[in-house]
Amino acid sequence: MTIKVGDAFPEAVLSYIPYDPSNPKACGLPQMLNTRDAFKGKKVVLFAVPGAFTPTCSEQHMPGYIHHIDELKRKGADIVACVASNDQFVMDAWGKSYKVKDEIMMLSDANGELGSALGLVNDGTAKRMGPIRLARFALIVDDLKVVYLGVEPARGVTVSGAEAVLAKL
Repeated sequence: MTIKVGDAFPEAVLSYIPYDPSNPKACGLPQMLNTRDAFKGKKVVLFAVPGAFTPTCSEQHMPGYIHHIDELKRKGADIVACVASNDQFVMDAWGKSYKVKDEIMMLSDANGELGSALGLVNDGTAKRMGPIRLARFALIVDDLKVVYLGVEPARGVTVSGAEAVLAKL
């Protein structure tokens, strides 16, 4: 079952590597992030991409959020986070490649725990990307309640892009 507006955001454990400016050439130590603990009482903009460094994700999706990060924060986003099916080291490297620092949390759902709980996964086997890949989507979560959900109906970035999310904040 796919999550919908009005539903409670599910609890899942993701991983990430906190921003550390002292070591730009290597990744730090992974940390676990429990979505219930981290998102409770906060307004969260979470956008998901099928894969870090992939063309649409890198050329369209991520740049929009980087460009609009200040507006997203001004409109009330306490946390802006990107999640992908890649491991936390790849997510950290992708964030470093865009110099997102600590403005956008780069989260890993490598085991598909969150995507499966949301009902927003695709089978990437035919594209040699593994059996569990996150769909392209964006959510606004306000104190653990989903208040916006934009799932892309086809290739490209429309309802999950930063501009669409800004219009709903």
